[in-house]
Amino acid sequence: MDIKENTIKLIDDLKATCQTYGLGNDGNEYKIITQVFLYKFLNDKFGYEIKKLNSKIAKADKWEIAYSELSEEERNKLLDSMVDVPRLQPQHLISFLWNQQAKGDFELIFDRTMVDIAEKNADIFATHTTENTSIALFEPLTNYVTDASQRASFARALVDKLVNFSFEDAFSQHYDFFAAIFEYLIKDYNTAGGGKYAEYYTPHSIATIMARLLVGKQKEFHNIECYDPSAGTGTLLMALAHQIGEDKCTIFSQDISQRSNKMLKLNLILNGLISSLDHAIQGDTLTNPYHKSDDGQSLKQFDFVVSNPPFKMDFSDTREKIAAMPVRFWAGVPKVPAKKKSSMAIYTCFIQHVINSLKPNTGKGAIVVPTGFITASSGVEKNILHKIIDDKIVYGCISMPSNVFANTGTNVSVLFFDNARNHENVVLIDASKLGEDYQEDGLKKKRLTDDEIDLIVNTFINEEAKDEFSVVVSYDKLKERYSLSAGQYFDVKIEYIDITEEEFNKKIQEYTTSLEKLFAEGKTLEDEIKSSLKELKYE
Repeated sequence: MDIKENTIKLIDDLKATCQTYGLGNDGNEYKIITQVFLYKFLNDKFGYEIKKLNSKIAKADKWEIAYSELSEEERNKLLDSMVDVPRLQPQHLISFLWNQQAKGDFELIFDRTMVDIAEKNADIFATHTTENTSIALFEPLTNYVTDASQRASFARALVDKLVNFSFEDAFSQHYDFFAAIFEYLIKDYNTAGGGKYAEYYTPHSIATIMARLLVGKQKEFHNIECYDPSAGTGTLLMALAHQIGEDKCTIFSQDISQRSNKMLKLNLILNGLISSLDHAIQGDTLTNPYHKSDDGQSLKQFDFVVSNPPFKMDFSDTREKIAAMPVRFWAGVPKVPAKKKSSMAIYTCFIQHVINSLKPNTGKGAIVVPTGFITASSGVEKNILHKIIDDKIVYGCISMPSNVFANTGTNVSVLFFDNARNHENVVLIDASKLGEDYQEDGLKKKRLTDDEIDLIVNTFINEEAKDEFSVVVSYDKLKERYSLSAGQYFDVKIEYIDITEEEFNKKIQEYTTSLEKLFAEGKTLEDEIKSSLKELKYE
């Protein structure tokens, strides 16, 4: 099997192990799967990098043994020369754990290894909350197995799954390999089942379109700062960083979900963005935004801002606190419905936050919104829509196919912002008819093909008008309707077909015959109704 098949098999095997020990669909399963997967990745990455620095280790049949045979001084010198790789000691390696499996307290050895790696690498690999509480890279895992007598065998089963292949062949592929693997890894965990803080995984195709259109034709980048205030697992940020160049940008993020923070951390590490871990914050962006300007008084502003915000998240506990910040939320804050919680419009606060977070004159952004927003005629939605059109902040809108998001049936569109505000026209695309149908887990879904992605991107960048697909509209024309729905600006066309006199007469005769038949049927029905009415008697 190739590296991709082996990697998918590893994920499936880890999930099967969790199932065997009663952790299938358990709330903590995602912690085990993502942590063990990351441990394997870092173990192999460490070996890959250390071989490049030491020829003796590179030539050894088993690099782990050669590394363990180095003196402490040699080892420390080697570790000091490594960048963006965790400092692993010989006892941290998978091979060491493998050789310790016969010990009766193996679950303690396994957990201590995880904790020790996390502690020794906390300065680089830990993330933190808005209150600066450190979130460790790894945590003990075996205590999630309720039956203490099964914990050692559970730890052995996990280690058994890690020794059969190496990630080395995938390191040179980077994003192109790990984007698809990451999506497969988390597909069972980032779902609408999150309740109050429901998380929706952004499809790779949508992330790619947003990144390609934000970056456009620009090729040269230096020290670019990218931000997502509702980062989730980081799919949008990873696509954007890849489009810019991972070595040319720094990632800033915030998300309220603990689950998302763990997965985002994994995503950053897989994609070589270790230096951005310190900027991955867990906490409520709306009530307590972490990323501030140097004076700490206002929001930090960025070159690129992306967001796929929660559309209907319950914010009843924090609504009044958000509403007490009218400067930040200049268009207003939606009310919490008395009954219909599904109608919440928390996403409108994120639209305002995204616009506030754009650098003046240069900042560009993109945000996913419910398609209903782009024709809003009342409330906070209307206020935002009028502002982004009046101030020329919006420069494009793409309406996506239905069911393109795996876990929600809400139709979505993507808005594109540019704080340069120097565009003469706005590009509107109706991509709702694109996409191919497929079945997954018994659900009917839709995905955009590579050719369709290229069609959307090229049409947008080239500002092309295509029948029933795209239109380029001036701001003056937009102000007549205050709508970003492409369909409302399509030309109505009447097709004329040239036919001969003989063909014309034939069609007229067919229409006449058809009408005469319908009239006759109508007369018969009329007579029957009249006859029936005469037979009715009062009793």
